Amino acid sequence: MDTKSVRLFVLCAEKLNISAAGRELGLAPAVASARLAKLENLLGADLLRRSTRKVSLSVEGAEFLPFAREILAQEDAAMAALGMSTPVVSGTLRFAAPSTFAQLYIVPILPKFLERHPDVTLDLRLSDTQFDLIEGSFDLALRNLEIADSSLKGRKLGEDRRVLCASPDYLASRGRPQSPEELKDHQLIAFRDLSTRRLISTTGDAAVFDPKSSQSRLVFDDGQSQKIATQAGAGISINSLWSVHEQLQDGSLEVVLPDFMLDQQTALWLVYPKSNVLTAKVRVFITFLLEEVGPVLSRIARWSPQG
Repeated sequence: MDTKSVRLFVLCAEKLNISAAGRELGLAPAVASARLAKLENLLGADLLRRSTRKVSLSVEGAEFLPFAREILAQEDAAMAALGMSTPVVSGTLRFAAPSTFAQLYIVPILPKFLERHPDVTLDLRLSDTQFDLIEGSFDLALRNLEIADSSLKGRKLGEDRRVLCASPDYLASRGRPQSPEELKDHQLIAFRDLSTRRLISTTGDAAVFDPKSSQSRLVFDDGQSQKIATQAGAGISINSLWSVHEQLQDGSLEVVLPDFMLDQQTALWLVYPKSNVLTAKVRVFITFLLEEVGPVLSRIARWSPQG
């Protein structure tokens, strides 16, 4: 299989423009179209749907795209291993991340990354709903969970310590729980997952908190909205420290049960499909986030209710 034609197809899929993709590779429009047709004949499938107005991926093209990217990654890695070329930091990087975290820590520093790497385009999907990396053809994703999927590999970006918190107004009107058992008498602002949580005290005592036993009249699928509702006095919520540390410092939120912490092994991970060879664009983006965001998260993780 001609990898130059595969590279052309990947560029077409990213730009949805055959002429523009061809120009990037130094090909005239007619030559680019001929190469794509030859690749489609070889595969026995129409990879792109063409009309006078636009180009779009066919079903077969969408299925072939992750394999095409892998072919190119393997070729680049093989050439670099033989010392025959230096990986070029270019192309489109598809990155998925939770919207709340991205808005706070990633989006503000993207201009710095783009300035360093002018040939890289970032295609971001920012949502607190997790995307499937392989089916979505993502190069990289940020996850704030344990990596349970054996098909993924990752680099740890930082801790994801979580705390129970509420607004001063809510605590003044409803009272401050003194033990985990008293949480069932309070309004809980829930975030999708209502699974039972284990709490550990500073003295080593263990307790179990079942969100379903509390009064949950608000359930969110967006972390920022949950935080806003908590500040407005709607109830007690579980939040990542990286999300609420500023509000805890300025007093608009307070830690509930400061002598207890959630016992969990979650962290913030930059994950990618295990089968993928890391391309130069993914490698430099991971390094950038580790250098720019990692130290910030380390400082936040050291925060304590006692200051």
